[in-house]
Amino acid sequence: MSAHSAPTLLLRRVRPYGEGDPVDVLVRDGRIAAIGDDAGAHAEAGSADVTDGGEGVEILDFDGAVLLPGFVDLHTHLREPGREDTETIATGSAAAARGGYTAVFAMANTQPPQDNQTVTDSVFRIGREVGLCDVHPVGAVTVGLAGEQLTEMGQMASGEARVRVFSDDGMCVYDPLVMRRALEYSAGLGVLIAQHAEEPRLTRGAVAHEGPTAARLGLTGWPRSAEESIVARDAILARDAGARVHICHASTTGTVELLRWAKAQGISITAEVTPHHLLLDDSRLESYDGVYRVNPPLREAHDAAALREALVSGVIDCVATDHAPHAAQEKCCEFAAARPGMLGLETALPIVAALLVESGDMTWRDLARVMSTRPAEIAGLSDQGRPIAVGEPANLAVVDPDSPWTVVGEELSSLSANTPYEGMTFAARVVGTVYRGRLTTRDGEVLA
Repeated sequence: MSAHSAPTLLLRRVRPYGEGDPVDVLVRDGRIAAIGDDAGAHAEAGSADVTDGGEGVEILDFDGAVLLPGFVDLHTHLREPGREDTETIATGSAAAARGGYTAVFAMANTQPPQDNQTVTDSVFRIGREVGLCDVHPVGAVTVGLAGEQLTEMGQMASGEARVRVFSDDGMCVYDPLVMRRALEYSAGLGVLIAQHAEEPRLTRGAVAHEGPTAARLGLTGWPRSAEESIVARDAILARDAGARVHICHASTTGTVELLRWAKAQGISITAEVTPHHLLLDDSRLESYDGVYRVNPPLREAHDAAALREALVSGVIDCVATDHAPHAAQEKCCEFAAARPGMLGLETALPIVAALLVESGDMTWRDLARVMSTRPAEIAGLSDQGRPIAVGEPANLAVVDPDSPWTVVGEELSSLSANTPYEGMTFAARVVGTVYRGRLTTRDGEVLA
């Protein structure tokens, strides 16, 4: 997809999936050409970063770092068109590359929304011109995200962008008849409907999880049932339509149980969880800091624990960031007036690694499954989330598992700085990203 050239790369001393001794991996013409001694034989030894041999091999020594398939994010807000003051496709792609992502799905709630082929094809073209990762526009399910009239999904699916995921995220497709029709059409088109599960009549004015913390702080509560009732309904609608449905940002213990039940019935349902719902809980709201307002809200600690267990067991399929940039004035205000959303692309890997790999609940191969392989499968991407093997596309992330760093919002690539992890220190970080055979980031630097 990228028009940028891809030189030959020799990735020295990397450990695929964090397993075994370090090996060399040769990348040529956008694919993995050799692994092990065969790879090293293609480049001259030495300390220089670049050798000027016949092949012009660029040598990069990663000193035993973990090599993983490039990450795939099913849920990213890039804000372009319409809110380029908070993020652009270029800055969001840079954040994605620094986070180890080689493909992102740009949600439809832009201004104007991605509810027609003109807008989805434009987003796709800009992403391709930027060339730091694959940018797949998500088409809206309904016109204007109003939940009433279905969009021309077939046109978007057959256009230049070949849209494969549709969602009104930010809004729920709350009318059951509209959702049923969307699922029926999606089955015929071979595309996926991703649902923002929120019964709006249960969340009017709600800004925080309905529980003791919200009651004590005087914040209007958002019940778990607002999410769970839509998850249950849509599982049944998908069953009857013979369609697939994907649940965005699962956040409650009840949603986990509903997903477990639906999958046991053979229903084609998948789900994602965000890093912030895995790590944070509603105790953070004690500060009334608008950075912690998010949709769905941060739940209680036992919900976060249930989400982590469900991700490990496969009941929840994958991690998705719900990267949502906002301007400073949209967060530095009264909590109830703050816009919901948090940054996530550059901090997802460190958080998942800290919670699940460093704890021993997951291996690096498991992490690759939930951050790369499974999301690529859900979206139907044939060239992302692939095994690290000779002949496979070279979409890769290099992770140093022991490189402590502290999050500083102003140092992130996003145009916005609304990270809830400000000042937190994590052990793991992405130290290199290879996109279609081309090095896009190295040690935090974005390479043009």
